[in-house]
Amino acid sequence: MENYIVAMLVFAAFYGMMALGLNLIWGMAGMINLGIVGFFGFGAYVSAMLTRRHFELPIPAGWVAATVLTALAGCLVALTVARLKGDYLAIVTLGFAEIVRLVGSNEIWLTGGTDGISGIPGPWRGSVPPQTFNLIYLGIAAVAVGLSFLVCQRIRFSPYGRVLRAIRDDEQVAAVAGKNVLAFKLQVFAVGAAIIGLAGALYGHYNAYIAPDGFVPLITIYVVLALTAGGTGSNTGALAGSLLVVFFMESMRFVVGGIGFLKPVQVAALREFLIGLSLIVVLRFAPQGLFPERLHVHKVPPA
Repeated sequence: MENYIVAMLVFAAFYGMMALGLNLIWGMAGMINLGIVGFFGFGAYVSAMLTRRHFELPIPAGWVAATVLTALAGCLVALTVARLKGDYLAIVTLGFAEIVRLVGSNEIWLTGGTDGISGIPGPWRGSVPPQTFNLIYLGIAAVAVGLSFLVCQRIRFSPYGRVLRAIRDDEQVAAVAGKNVLAFKLQVFAVGAAIIGLAGALYGHYNAYIAPDGFVPLITIYVVLALTAGGTGSNTGALAGSLLVVFFMESMRFVVGGIGFLKPVQVAALREFLIGLSLIVVLRFAPQGLFPERLHVHKVPPA
């Protein structure tokens, strides 16, 4: 039971990093991003290929490379979508996620195709018992979440963050004020994508195996729900919402697992229904999320 709890906390850390990256892009800059799982998978494949399949580099080098290359991929996507809004922006980012999945499925020489990449090394895996490995990786994931949180908090409370919120609320006003809106969008998209890519790299080395079927759009939906339930625009809310979503995902597994007369497909459908229902209940009583964004309003002194 202890190993199970530790493993779930590790996965909650991955979701937390993805929610933090999404919060930068969507919660602070106002750009809808439905390609989260694409950046997550991109980071996982980059690190796995560099450390296992082709180059056998050290694991930290794979993590760094995944972070940097995913940031570059984020820049390229942002160049495409920076001037789009609403549904068009959502469709293009969703298309990016599908491109990553299709490339992973069909470019066998590069990604192993649908068989995926196995035997991805983990720090001290095989040298220590599985229980110890889980605890070590929980520590690594916690450090990664902490650093990501500090970066996001620094951005949020800086003048840079105020410009992002101005772009989110009305980018024309921000442009009139002399801000290079396109440059800000490119930068924040790159930073958000980098955090998500690092989460993917950490996931690959923890799981030791990745395949295209593991990067489905449902992951994006869960991350969006986590940020919404925690509080859009709030980094604390992003982490809290991720813990909440992982808790609901795993607790509902036990709830529906005891219903013996249902078929496996019906059990899976009921589990997804109960997860969604639980989040709806949370948002019913906390419509702005558990930790809503709190902005400091500066009063203008009387003339």
